[in-house]
Amino acid sequence: MITVVGTGTGAAYDTRVLLGAGLVVGGRRHLDAVRLPESAERVVLGPLEPALDVVERYVGKGRRVVVLASGDPGFFGIVRALAGRFGPGRLDVRPGVSSVAAAFARLGLPWDDAVVVSAHGRDLRTAVNVCRARPKVAVLTGPGAGPAELGAALARTPSGDRVLVVASALGDPARERVERVTPAEAAERDWGAGVSVVLCLDEARAPGGVRTVAGPADGPAGWALDEGAFAHRDSMITKFEVRALALARLGPRLGDLVWDVGAGSGSVAVECARLGAAVVAVERAADGVERIRANADAHGVDLAVVHGTAPAVLSGLDDPDAVFIGGGGRELPDVVGACAGRARRTVVVAVAALDRVPAAREALTAAGFVCEGVLLQSSRLAPLPGDVTRLAATNPVFLLWGVRPPASSEGVFQ
Repeated sequence: MITVVGTGTGAAYDTRVLLGAGLVVGGRRHLDAVRLPESAERVVLGPLEPALDVVERYVGKGRRVVVLASGDPGFFGIVRALAGRFGPGRLDVRPGVSSVAAAFARLGLPWDDAVVVSAHGRDLRTAVNVCRARPKVAVLTGPGAGPAELGAALARTPSGDRVLVVASALGDPARERVERVTPAEAAERDWGAGVSVVLCLDEARAPGGVRTVAGPADGPAGWALDEGAFAHRDSMITKFEVRALALARLGPRLGDLVWDVGAGSGSVAVECARLGAAVVAVERAADGVERIRANADAHGVDLAVVHGTAPAVLSGLDDPDAVFIGGGGRELPDVVGACAGRARRTVVVAVAALDRVPAAREALTAAGFVCEGVLLQSSRLAPLPGDVTRLAATNPVFLLWGVRPPASSEGVFQ
């Protein structure tokens, strides 16, 4: 039997669990904090596989193994690796309080609506994009992915009224600290190795409401919203038929970063944000910038709005997973080329002018994308006098999309 004990966030556990153990496995601080049986072998966790090999030898001999872990070892913890190697039936898991639960408890906040994302041994960009998109996020940190790196990434692009709460040494009365800082302030600090978890909060929305299902807010019941759901100028908005296919090709999801370049009313940006992605809307018209912000507020989503002209303004942004490009003048090939050089997955281009299609397609293929496209023509039901209905044609739009082949995506970095 392998007994897995959660420790380290202030919850006491029965140390008698160590009695009779032939092997005790854990981090150095966990092992140093307890008195081990004299006959027990001690393995300090580093690389996981060698430690699991030692565990397997003891289990094979019928000897008791105790694994000491932080907090709740079934929550982004070692239980997954142990269950995968030895089977859940051989585990006796005794969870402690997770660092996430402890951090929210210190703030007096519920966390059933929080999104929890691990940056420990993983690419930090996913955690950054979740923090940009959601108002209540807990980030499990690691070497090279701590409060300073998270803060620096969030400070590069406006991310709303976010505050970082850095919880260190949770459960240690002498060393525990819970500090509120801005992303920019976090970026300037050396936080050391004692960080337990970082919370990224929009404090105005952090209390949340009554929930039925834990985790992030439910996704939208529908998408490709009617144009009337957005403020726009002179019908200058991506029509819902075009938006539906564009969203299908963009594939926005939680953890992604999407650019909406030439955003206009921001309808595509807002829809991507509703589906969970972090979004940067780029717009050169000042009134368009305000319109995008108003539409984002109306739909209750967070997105960053950058006032400037592409492609020049794109250089200061983090690399996106997907890009939508709307409209397009003479600079369209340069904009498409710049976006294709940065996008990790796909670029979608909506073009109304026939003359612009070949250049946009060439820019995608020149960047190594596999390019496809379609001419969208639709006719909507429209009323006529006498309680009858006709079909009213909308303007045709070319939708092009380029997909980066998997082998070449390894060369794209943040």
